[in-house]
Amino acid sequence: MNPILKTLPETKFIGKHLSFTYADYRAFELWSNFMPRRKEIQNTVGTDLYNIQVNPENFDFSPTIPFVKWAAVAVSNFDRVPDGMDTLVLEEKLYAVFKYKGDQNSVAAFFNSIYTEWLPASGYELGTHPQFEILGEKYKNNDPDSEEEIWIPIKSKV
Repeated sequence: MNPILKTLPETKFIGKHLSFTYADYRAFELWSNFMPRRKEIQNTVGTDLYNIQVNPENFDFSPTIPFVKWAAVAVSNFDRVPDGMDTLVLEEKLYAVFKYKGDQNSVAAFFNSIYTEWLPASGYELGTHPQFEILGEKYKNNDPDSEEEIWIPIKSKV
């Protein structure tokens, strides 16, 4: 497990979002509502899809604590925002970027190893900025050959 450390520049997104918990995980509902409308978004930057999670302060991954999940695309500006969609800006921050290959059955274990093995040994702490996955051209929903990038927010230990 060897991530690449990257600084994400300030990035603008347009998409849809929902608040839910791990116990009541509604990502399928979110993406089902977003995908048929994604072509309405103008000024997109690239073709990647972003699965962004905004956690509340002091989030501990408890199954009953709500967080906000976004289905979004990067854009160059907010000149035209389709009805029923919202904007999000991610500030320039540091991330550990992991490559993940596999279906959704193994992704929870992969995240667990990031948080319980890599992060404690890394010299970094979990940042409070949003985490996200980039679903690029090699992403194939729930396919064992699917590939995505997992961006984990980090900060230097104080």
